[in-house]
Amino acid sequence: METVLGVIERGTKVLNKRLNIVLVEPEIPPNTGNVARLCAATGATLHLVKPLGFSIDDKQLKRAGLDYWHLLDIMVYENFAEFEEKNPIGLRYLATTKGGRAYTDMTYESGGYLLFGKETKGLAPEILARYPETAFRLPMRAEARSLNLSNSVAVVVYEALRQWGFPGLV
Repeated sequence: METVLGVIERGTKVLNKRLNIVLVEPEIPPNTGNVARLCAATGATLHLVKPLGFSIDDKQLKRAGLDYWHLLDIMVYENFAEFEEKNPIGLRYLATTKGGRAYTDMTYESGGYLLFGKETKGLAPEILARYPETAFRLPMRAEARSLNLSNSVAVVVYEALRQWGFPGLV
C-alpha cells in the first residue's frame, strides 16, 4: 500500500520509494560530484560509504555538483557495515564487471539501492558474494576494462527511472 508520504508499506516494514545510489569508497572527487548532480536532478538519495578518497568539502567535488547541492539528499557512513545497519530494508543491486546479467535485464524495485564500487577496484569481493543474485554489468567490448563511474551510474539510474515511468520528472 502506498502512502502520501512517498513510502511503500510491506507488512510492518516501510520502504522509501526514492531511488538510492550508493558509492562504496569512491576515490575521485569529480566523479562523486557528477553523481551528486545526477541525484539532485533525479531526486535520488546519495549514500557515500567511507573511506572516501577526498574530503566532502573538496573544491573539485563541489564544482562538479555545480549549484545543485541544495537539492541533494546525502547520507555518509563510516563503513559498509554501518550502511547495512542503517538501511536494513531494500534490495541491493550491484554494478560490477563480473555481473552475470546486463543492467537492462534487472527489474529495479522501489526502495532498492544501486551499489557502485571504487573507481580502481569496484565492489569488494565480500559485498559481491553477499548479493550475487542482483549483480549486473554494463555490456562493453572485451578489451575495455570498465566505464567511468559517473557514466555508469547515470546509465543505470535512467534505466531504473525508465522502468518506473520517470516519476516526478518532466
